[in-house]
Amino acid sequence: MDYAIIAAGEGSRLVREGVTTPKPLVRLYGVPLIERLINVFLNNEATSISVIVNEAMTEVQDYLQDLRIPVTFHLHVQSTPSSMHSFHALSRFLQGECFCLTTVDTIFREDEFRRYIRAFETLPACSFDGLMAVTDFVDDEKPLYVKTDEQGMIRDFTDRPEAGSRYVSGGIYCLRRAALHVLDAALTEGVSRMRNYQRRLIAGGLRLQAYPFSKIIDIDRPADIAEAERFLV
Repeated sequence: MDYAIIAAGEGSRLVREGVTTPKPLVRLYGVPLIERLINVFLNNEATSISVIVNEAMTEVQDYLQDLRIPVTFHLHVQSTPSSMHSFHALSRFLQGECFCLTTVDTIFREDEFRRYIRAFETLPACSFDGLMAVTDFVDDEKPLYVKTDEQGMIRDFTDRPEAGSRYVSGGIYCLRRAALHVLDAALTEGVSRMRNYQRRLIAGGLRLQAYPFSKIIDIDRPADIAEAERFLV
């Protein structure tokens, strides 16, 4: 499985509240967020791991270059205007038929993630193009709501809760190569933001299934760090 991590954001909300450590290096129980994700991926049959960081993150670049990662590792340094653009920058490293993408500040329990990856690997390829992590735990200031049908297939992504939008996006995406074709077209047409890209996946006829996690936390504020540690106990 190819894995990719978007770690190019500025972490501005953390900075405004006094956290000077670059977000990828914020520690949970002594382990930086970026290293935690890499370890989780290695525990789940990673064949390659690709990471994008912005040009100002020299400390993060140095940290990653010093890690000993026993699979193919790509570190891409580029400042981008959105996470969708970061995803596009990483897409050239995703050479397999399927891949898993996540943001660096997404916190989940590893046992749930393992079941999620196994579900993606065992579902028939002809029945779906992506398995999207969702949760009914809402802690984001601007969550992306996920509208599903009775079979758990995703019908729409909305900025506000609507009938059928029990879940919000968890920021973890298992996708097949068809999703990269949609990404290329979206970028060419001037689409920005991951939520708009996800809408384009639906509009393009791709079949996306929701996979519920009990809880997913985003590290956006200092209080989220303590909450994430309590959650992972």
